[in-house]
Amino acid sequence: MFTSRRSLSALAAVAATSLAVAGCSSSDDAGSGDDSGPLVVSTFPFGVEEFTEAVVEPFTAETGIEVELDTGSNADRLSRLQLEGESTEIDVMLMSDTYVALAEQDELLQPVTEADVPALAEIADFAVDEAYTGPAYSYQLNGMLYNTDELSEEEAADWELFADSAYAGQVALPDIAVTAGQLTVSGVADAYGSGPYDVDSAFETMSGWAPNVLQFYSSTTEFTNLLTQGEIVGGVALNGFATNLIASGEPIGWVPPAEGRYMATNRAVVPAGAPNAEDAFTFIEYLLSVEAQQSSAEIVGDLPVNLTVEIPEDLTAVVGDIAQDPTAAGYATLDPAETVDNRNEWVDRFAREVVGG
Repeated sequence: MFTSRRSLSALAAVAATSLAVAGCSSSDDAGSGDDSGPLVVSTFPFGVEEFTEAVVEPFTAETGIEVELDTGSNADRLSRLQLEGESTEIDVMLMSDTYVALAEQDELLQPVTEADVPALAEIADFAVDEAYTGPAYSYQLNGMLYNTDELSEEEAADWELFADSAYAGQVALPDIAVTAGQLTVSGVADAYGSGPYDVDSAFETMSGWAPNVLQFYSSTTEFTNLLTQGEIVGGVALNGFATNLIASGEPIGWVPPAEGRYMATNRAVVPAGAPNAEDAFTFIEYLLSVEAQQSSAEIVGDLPVNLTVEIPEDLTAVVGDIAQDPTAAGYATLDPAETVDNRNEWVDRFAREVVGG
């Protein structure tokens, strides 16, 4: 059980897409762990109601700690943290791994250790990667989303689909600037080159595919619309975008690539100037608990990093038994020291050599 610190407050405003944090303490109390206002959790702008139901409400009921959610894109929230520095009013940030790494470059985060969060000892090894200051609480698998009436699972899983002139103008790939894009470049680099960071081989291969690619998408909605409208037979996408499509009965499938399997993580981190650091650690401990991981899987659709969680049927309908242990299924995370340091150069090269090649 968690220790109660505050009385339960009304959570009516929590489901709003952006909440004011004016009641938080000044930077003079940053990191003190004192009762300096509600715990402010910065998170993604989508799935707020589901996250509130799955995690925020039960956490507050369990601990008595009030929570306010502050939402926005990864880029916007990182920019805000860079501007505020140790004067931030944010206590916990839930961000994708690339943006966590960017924040770490600017020394904007404090370490989350097992002494602070004992649950770190109970989650998957890839979730406590030493390259990051905070643990992963969910992850996303890169793979092939395809029309099952047009392609077999074996055909969809083969990268050679994109080289096949029979499907010219009927496939799509993500732009490198989006999460699936970097995972795709690294997957191609691994399959056709010397490893996930051999972008020379990846770009050369993908430039050869470019005439067959209808769109290098920057929004997954663009891609899923093309797929469901029958304009393409398949392409690359994260597993989470397949869940609702498959559950709805659409002739859609998702399969991991035959080789070059990479995943992205969403991580929970604590800003260096967090006003309520102690409560922030308590929140992360709860977020990684079996209770919260199970609820997140069932309500939010997150793949859990606590591998003892029972995977809901709608998730296994997409990824099969991979979620029982993604690393055993051949999935790996990418080293931020490689991807973040080279990000700007690779984005520019992708635009020139692949999209415009």
